[in-house]
Amino acid sequence: MLVDTHCHLDFDRFDADRDAVVARAADAGVQQIIVPALDLQNCRTVLSLAEKYEGVFAAVGVHPNSSAEWQDSWIGVLRDLAQHPKVVAIAEIGLDYYWDKSPKNVQQRALGLQLELAAELDLPVIIHNRESSADVIAMLADSPLVGRENPGVLHSFSGDWDTAVAALDLGYYLGFTGPVTFKKADELREIAKKVPDDRILVETDAPFLTPHPHRGKRNEPAYVAYVAERLAQERGLETAVFAQQTSENAQRLFPVMSQSDHSVTGNQ
Repeated sequence: MLVDTHCHLDFDRFDADRDAVVARAADAGVQQIIVPALDLQNCRTVLSLAEKYEGVFAAVGVHPNSSAEWQDSWIGVLRDLAQHPKVVAIAEIGLDYYWDKSPKNVQQRALGLQLELAAELDLPVIIHNRESSADVIAMLADSPLVGRENPGVLHSFSGDWDTAVAALDLGYYLGFTGPVTFKKADELREIAKKVPDDRILVETDAPFLTPHPHRGKRNEPAYVAYVAERLAQERGLETAVFAQQTSENAQRLFPVMSQSDHSVTGNQ
């Protein structure tokens, strides 16, 4: 069993063959997929995918790169959307200082209010962090999620060990993607090796970050198997053991999925 805890299955790069992509994921042993939203319009799209496919779940939120026009009233919309029974998290939220698509203070306002919403609804968060580690950790440390069990995950982790430790100390999980399979990613693999067994997740972030040996092509949820295989190798485990371990972690962090007997098979 594998769980792809972060896949943008709604992106138009999957429009031509989405059913086949989901079928290939099932064939690769992927039983559940989380599709995080990026903005309010996108929230409704990911919810429709969760309704269409067994084993596909949704997260609702506003990505930092979609926050330039942030309005506090959006929290009410997200609160309503989060009532859907297949919503597992508030996501994809966080900070992104690389692309500079939204002022830092606006990104921080959006993140802070969405962290409050997650605490109110007792949902975990999926955190995007790009070149903003210090501020991300500071905001997580100051959020109402502090002290809660299983508050969320830093997805597609690419920070240094100090950032990893700070996140782990706050109770967060770390998610790893295709780059851990890249030839020159020794530092990232060293970090991944040291993450506690009960705090590590695997994901694709498809259609991005395609793992070796398909690097350069479109990523898809079936390829989470390559991430799991490489991390299992680095950690000295059988792939099946590591896959089971990370799946149990995913279901602990996102309990809505543990309450479902649906696996990725196709249309409901």
